[in-house]
Amino acid sequence: MRERGYWDEYQQAFDDMLSRTSTKWAPWYVVPADHKWYSRLATAAILVTALSAINPNYPAADPAVRDEMAQVREELAAELSPAGSG
Repeated sequence: MRERGYWDEYQQAFDDMLSRTSTKWAPWYVVPADHKWYSRLATAAILVTALSAINPNYPAADPAVRDEMAQVREELAAELSPAGSG
């Protein structure tokens, strides 16, 4: 019962924390958690929106690394082919 007396202070501290740490480039989102399916849907929507906004792309592979990866791919494919299963 004693802790209930601090409710307003807890709420103010929570509000201060969100206000002072949420920025345009790193925002906080409060997602309702009453229903798991909705929480997951809301979180997925936030992630899709954020990723679309930054338009992430894989970096281009170094040509030497790309050539080595192509060679390894060919070797793996040869292992899977019927001719290579001798």
